[in-house]
Amino acid sequence: MECEKGKNAANCNCTYEPCSRKGICCECIQYHMNNSQVPACFFSKEAEKTYDRSIENFITDYKKKR
Repeated sequence: MECEKGKNAANCNCTYEPCSRKGICCECIQYHMNNSQVPACFFSKEAEKTYDRSIENFITDYKKKR
């Protein structure tokens, strides 16, 4: 399966500009898993802007959305 980087990047909500993994979801997920983090696409727009990708922040953000 080929990576659809352009299509993925168009839907990526990550605002961290120097990120080299934008649109390469498999690398993004692996990177964040290795750092005990959650990728930006799981966060609300407001929470994503904090760059706090911690699991704890994800849980807090998720509860706010419910």
